[in-house]
Amino acid sequence: MSKAASKPILSLGRIIQMNLGFLGLQFSFGLQQGNMAPIYSYLGADEASLPLLQLAGPMTGLIVQPIVGALSDRTLSRWGRRTPYFIIGAIMCSAGLLFMPLSSSILMAASLLWILDAGNNITMEPYRAYVSDRLDKNQHQTGFLTQSAFTGLAQMLAFLTPSLLVGVLGVDRDAVDAHNIPYTTHIVFTMGAVLSLSTILWSVFRVPELPLTPQERASIAAAPRSAGATFREIFDAIRDMPVPMRKLALMSLFQWYAMASYWSYVIYAIGRSVYETRDATSSAFRAAVLTNGEMAAFYNLVAFVAAFAMVPLVRRLGAKRMHAICLVLAGFGMMALPHVEHKWMLFLPAVGIGLGWASIMGNPYVMLASCIPPARTGVYMGIFNMMIVIPMLLNAATLPLYYNSLMAGDPRNVLTMAGVLMLCAALAVLRVRDRELDR
Repeated sequence: MSKAASKPILSLGRIIQMNLGFLGLQFSFGLQQGNMAPIYSYLGADEASLPLLQLAGPMTGLIVQPIVGALSDRTLSRWGRRTPYFIIGAIMCSAGLLFMPLSSSILMAASLLWILDAGNNITMEPYRAYVSDRLDKNQHQTGFLTQSAFTGLAQMLAFLTPSLLVGVLGVDRDAVDAHNIPYTTHIVFTMGAVLSLSTILWSVFRVPELPLTPQERASIAAAPRSAGATFREIFDAIRDMPVPMRKLALMSLFQWYAMASYWSYVIYAIGRSVYETRDATSSAFRAAVLTNGEMAAFYNLVAFVAAFAMVPLVRRLGAKRMHAICLVLAGFGMMALPHVEHKWMLFLPAVGIGLGWASIMGNPYVMLASCIPPARTGVYMGIFNMMIVIPMLLNAATLPLYYNSLMAGDPRNVLTMAGVLMLCAALAVLRVRDRELDR
């Protein structure tokens, strides 16, 4: 009997436990999204350079995830194929989080971001493959959408915690260290370091990988393990890429260029429209950072709830149609944000952004898992991540070139552009045909 035919059906509680590490992983990503641009600004960076300074994420994703994906498909260890990468990545991620608030220069912060993002990416790709490995095909939707739900919950907590420290525990919003980094940032990054390591360890030990069959072990043992063989496997997988996966590349180009633009400039847009400031050292700018955290926490709460609500809707409408609808709502939300002048009104367009974010972190993987061969899950999940990071690299390389000209040096115009691109992504995903998603 094959492994695919003998996978046990897991309860929702067990699926939640196996994905608990995603909580720590995405808490880390939330801290980056909400704090890295301000940290660079506190240390003296200018707005136009922000995408370039955040190259670590897409670059490490482009380099690390396909390689780790190919390696993990062919790893034999007493702990399993994916687990060694979970643990190594979690340790690197925790170290990066712990030391980031201690940065004394832009160079130090950028260097630590490379370590942090390398750790995140070493963990991320095997985690995606882990769902396909561990769950029966009929539970893939639940598995990936549970990861999407944890993404919403974790990032909600990451964005909201600084405001809770100020509003509930009385931490001074304007208390900063010698390098203008608020002490609230020190606290939440330390929390993230602990959470990242502990939740991933909980997942891998509470819901261990399924043992490989003798045939699978023999096949992996016979596979070449050299660096050349790894790169050939990646090249061959790209050459043999399923047709629907190729079509998803255009969708990814639009949606991830949009998300990278949004994350880089939303705080600055709020600073202009709500707080009428562009001074990164001002109290008003720190208020904009906290406000963005509250709004982002809200849209991630929406994403957390929506991810579970989408499970029956995806079964009825299909992942493709559900994703297109959510991208349209996110696009309209992004286009509306630059016109908001009052804090409370920010939460209205955030609903659409939250629905889009929930879908982005779940439905594309449902579509992907339905069309790729199980034996190459790791490498194809890594290649799919290339479709995420290449648009982010293009964003970092191109947006600084036209920020001051086409965008008039105004972050609000960047958010409008991001909204239009999300609508383009919705049209692109509809190019995938339903029959192409049946493996």
